[in-house]
Amino acid sequence: MKMPTQKSKKRKGKKNQSPKYINSIVTTILVFIIITALYSVFFESKKEIEEIAISDLAQSIVAGDVETIVVSGDKLTITLVDGTEQKSKKEAESSLSETLTNYGVSPENLGQTQIDIKSESGFVFWLLNILPFLIPIFFILIFFWFISKSVKGSGMQAFSFGDSKAKIIDPDDKKQRITFDDVAGVKEAKEELKEIVDFLKNPKKFLDIGAKIPKGVILTGAPGTGKTLLARAVAGEAAVPFFYLSGSEFVEMFVGVGASRVRDLFKMAKKMAPAIIFIDEIDAVGRVRGVGVGGGNDEREQTLNQILVEMDGFEPHEKVIVMAATNRSDVLDPALLRPGRFDRRVLLDLPDRNDREQILKIHAKKKPFAADVNLRVIAERTPGLSGADLESLMNEGAILAAREERKQVSQFDLIRSIEKVLLGPERKSHLMLPREKKIVAYHEAGHAILGSVLPHSDPVHKVTIVPRGHAGGYTMKLPIEERYLPTRKEFIDEIAVSLGGYVVEEMIFDDITTGPQSDLQVATKIARDMVTKYGMSGLGPMALDSARTITGSGLVGNEYSDDIAEKIDKEVKKIIDDGLSTAKKVLIKHRKALDAVAKELLDMETLEQDEYNKIIIAHGITPKTAEKKVVTEVKIQEA
Repeated sequence: MKMPTQKSKKRKGKKNQSPKYINSIVTTILVFIIITALYSVFFESKKEIEEIAISDLAQSIVAGDVETIVVSGDKLTITLVDGTEQKSKKEAESSLSETLTNYGVSPENLGQTQIDIKSESGFVFWLLNILPFLIPIFFILIFFWFISKSVKGSGMQAFSFGDSKAKIIDPDDKKQRITFDDVAGVKEAKEELKEIVDFLKNPKKFLDIGAKIPKGVILTGAPGTGKTLLARAVAGEAAVPFFYLSGSEFVEMFVGVGASRVRDLFKMAKKMAPAIIFIDEIDAVGRVRGVGVGGGNDEREQTLNQILVEMDGFEPHEKVIVMAATNRSDVLDPALLRPGRFDRRVLLDLPDRNDREQILKIHAKKKPFAADVNLRVIAERTPGLSGADLESLMNEGAILAAREERKQVSQFDLIRSIEKVLLGPERKSHLMLPREKKIVAYHEAGHAILGSVLPHSDPVHKVTIVPRGHAGGYTMKLPIEERYLPTRKEFIDEIAVSLGGYVVEEMIFDDITTGPQSDLQVATKIARDMVTKYGMSGLGPMALDSARTITGSGLVGNEYSDDIAEKIDKEVKKIIDDGLSTAKKVLIKHRKALDAVAKELLDMETLEQDEYNKIIIAHGITPKTAEKKVVTEVKIQEA
């Protein structure tokens, strides 16, 4: 049962992150400055050569000061006897000798000077002439390339909106390849999908006998049960390309983009067939049509229509299978689930005890364990946890060991990580006032005593008043054996246990705190489910939670009358009142045990199962045994 604690609110400072392209602009400007400097130095050095008139050249030749003249078109490069270089220009219409003769240079003087004629043709000549113009243009192109690359993902990406955003896992990529050996549990689901693998490997066997493999397979199950992992394992087993993307990646601000991406995705997959297309969270685009804004012409519905059309266009020989995952299969459009589209549904349940042990072994492969580690015990203490939860549990255990400078993960690390995954980290620095600490101790003792006394409740494994996460304290109850069909008696006892903290606060302190907030939510939800879902009330066998209609405007309404709604509220209140009465009777009868557990909590702060059992045995309460019926979830009462 949850007791809110006062927490100071800290404002998160906004990180002043400059756009990436600013750094690119600065780099480009620096490069531009360097190139400009080098360019200027190069051409300035060229300008140091003195340019003279053709008449001065004639005088130098007569004086015998010219050693060589290089003629390149109408340009003259002059080298004097002392090594000095000069340049000049001749008349374009006449030859150099004719021009110099006109300026008074005799043939004898001209014969004393070496004259070389350089051809004006060739790649180097033209390159040297146009290079001064090409360099600035080339630099401008590089500058804009830098800018466009930096702002990619925003405005510059407009022309690629219609391209598919799918990630492709190549079957030859050994690092990313996953097989069925990497997926523990879900035995039935793997058996269903082995047919898909067999078809992708050997489609002729099916086609020869006239069988058609399902075009689409939809994986449904609770979050963290391994839907995406299993889809990747199918592609890995079949050694085919795996196209992965989320349903939300189809939808953009512009209408028609999603449909274009669908077409592009299926086009790519057909080119690389055999292949698997996997759409995660397909409910983002596959919800029931006709209830959105836009009268059936909004972007999401157009995307869904295109998916339906593409799947209808599949032929058996194309060897492209569409897989999708969702934990909300109830909201999907019926046209998506009809035969010929997603005509095979695979359900992934939460793992049982043996499956949890196998999952833990997979995630333990790369972790060094101490000799005391027993994964069977961890599997027994984690009913109701998904595969993702178990992976997080193993990782948290390794983090706890590394934080304490140990080289191996011990059993104690894994036990602590269970509570960390379920509730959050311990807050040992959180100091409560003595009166608040006493209230929490009695609150948790009330949950524990009711859990031990009521015949259809789960046995208590731990009671603590050490704050963890948002809880000021908690009582952990674990099942002895796993069941999948909770009974009415179990629900009634669970409601009474949930109300234990509320009753204790009123009985001991003659007041109520905010501590039982989550308790009341849990108890009320169970009671309402008993009335509206399971027919466990005076209203009889009526399923009222699903009696809802969705109007054209998207509004949800009840199909039952206001009179039935009033009766539902009365039945819920009656169940809560009965649970409250039961809790009061038990706690009054076992007041001494309640005081003893609360006192020990104030001294020790945490009581493990053995320590707790000793206290209640001393006060005439027998702990639960394996013969008791229990449910399949970890029960934690928070304060």
